[in-house]
Amino acid sequence: MSNKTKILVVEDDANIALGLEEVLRNEGFEVVNCARGDKALELVDKERPVLMILDVMLPGMSGFDVCKQLRASHSAHSRLPVLVLTAKGQEIDKVIGLELGADDYVTKPFGVRELIARVHALLRRGQSAGAESESGNNGIFQFGTALIDPKRFQLRRGRTVEELTARELKLLQLFHSHPDEVLSRDKLLSEVWGYHYLGTTRTLDQVIVQLRRKLGDNAEAPRHLLTVHGVGYKLVL
Repeated sequence: MSNKTKILVVEDDANIALGLEEVLRNEGFEVVNCARGDKALELVDKERPVLMILDVMLPGMSGFDVCKQLRASHSAHSRLPVLVLTAKGQEIDKVIGLELGADDYVTKPFGVRELIARVHALLRRGQSAGAESESGNNGIFQFGTALIDPKRFQLRRGRTVEELTARELKLLQLFHSHPDEVLSRDKLLSEVWGYHYLGTTRTLDQVIVQLRRKLGDNAEAPRHLLTVHGVGYKLVL
């Protein structure tokens, strides 16, 4: 089977790993299993998956550290989409995961339908980003005092360089193409997360918080990404 449909599952609970493998194989994916965090990056280079499903609590190295090292690497796989598995009720896990570069998360126990919807949404976004790059729509643009480099998934403010997730980049591109326009939460979720997104707007709010930090925006009184209460957000340049 082509590695274009290969997914790396990093999960030390054998029952969960086997369940994920069965579900993903039924969807037509090839699955590579890994039970240790310290082996995950090695398998990314060896197997070249199109997506990684990553548990937080792992032997050898935590899922957080795996994600952090992946994003900090200069390999061709540093932008690999990462779907993090978090424990029920552990809100801090979700926030930390997004801060370290995860693209999405699913809370255990999770439904099969939700998991598959998120996997397909991440893969569609990756294909879309690749198509934009190939068509030449990868030019650097300015966002306040920050320069956004879509080709490198980076944000630069002076000497500060911030790595961007695929979702953060898509949000910045969407805001940049609609300056001073109020974008509803529903529109942002459908455009960036996909029309079949099953989560809550809380996920969007968390990503906005991370974008404000990377942009150097004051969290208490942001200048660029403004909240329009009861509606959504808008960009002011």
